[in-house]
Amino acid sequence: MHRERFYTLAASCPDQVGIIARITGFFAEHRGWILESSFHSDGEAGRYFMRIEVRADSLPFGIDVLRQKFAPVAESLAMHWKLTDSTQKKRVVVLVSKQEHCLYDLLARWQSRELDIEIPCVISNHETFRGFVEWHGIPFHHVPVTPDNKVAAYRTVTELFDAAHADTMVLARYMQILPPELCAAYPGQILNIHHSFLPSFVGAKPYHQAYQRGVKLIGATCHYVTADLDQGPIIEQDVIRIDHSDSVDDMVRYGKDIEKAVLARGLRYHLEDRVLTHGNKTVVFR
Repeated sequence: MHRERFYTLAASCPDQVGIIARITGFFAEHRGWILESSFHSDGEAGRYFMRIEVRADSLPFGIDVLRQKFAPVAESLAMHWKLTDSTQKKRVVVLVSKQEHCLYDLLARWQSRELDIEIPCVISNHETFRGFVEWHGIPFHHVPVTPDNKVAAYRTVTELFDAAHADTMVLARYMQILPPELCAAYPGQILNIHHSFLPSFVGAKPYHQAYQRGVKLIGATCHYVTADLDQGPIIEQDVIRIDHSDSVDDMVRYGKDIEKAVLARGLRYHLEDRVLTHGNKTVVFR
């Protein structure tokens, strides 16, 4: 990965002739130095996807002016788009319950700057990890969730997320179903790690379901959260082979390694604006 400050354009538009010429021509007109570019044409959807990184110091203006100048081009192409600055760290709020492995892994990657992000807080429905989180210097919020207080609890979660000026919410084995209103408020901003190779074994205890089914592969899925349980657009997946001698406990142990890796990769792709959604599908520029 290059270290220069750069701006990232992530966009999609109806497919047509001349899209690349229009976009690259725009940057060339302003002496923009393209560092990386990725393109994909979805013939079935009739849609074109792109991700372009441009060296910031090659342009004669900052990102706010760049957005203003690019807007007419985007409008002419009926484009969904965003421009981001590599120096602006993304702010990630982590939600967790009693499973520690994904939380531990994310905080280790954050502390080592493998994930160069800010974590303004961790929210949990249990007190279990308060000491661990606060030891890292990160605020910890205990928001209990019961059948009787869900509306108030998720109102509090929303308030904490907004107060943190966060970009992304990560459910690191949070093990709670978010209400539809919360999912709708932050489309494409909430990531979940599900401990199965979706669409197989949705819902609770997927390893037990897999054991009963006698599968030979188990996996994990990082996906965006929608109101439909475990049905959101998939960002990243991976699997590991098992056999008849493996118990449910063995599968859970193997699965934790896959879950950590898949969540970390999926979150990185999201933070680097490498994931573009269309309907319930994604284009991921690795």
